[in-house]
Amino acid sequence: MSDTDEKGGWTEKAALAGAAIGSAALAAALLYASRRREKNTKPTAPPPHPEDAPETD
Repeated sequence: MSDTDEKGGWTEKAALAGAAIGSAALAAALLYASRRREKNTKPTAPPPHPEDAPETD
């Protein structure tokens, strides 16, 4: 038997690490998407009217 055939070999550890990285990436993508959605659904203030603008030179 070689090192790769043993239980808990480097391939199994690499697979677990890959799954953890993938899960973290998926969670980050979902958080990013939800923040963008919240940002786009918030009402924005209407543009100021020219008659209400402060006086400038």
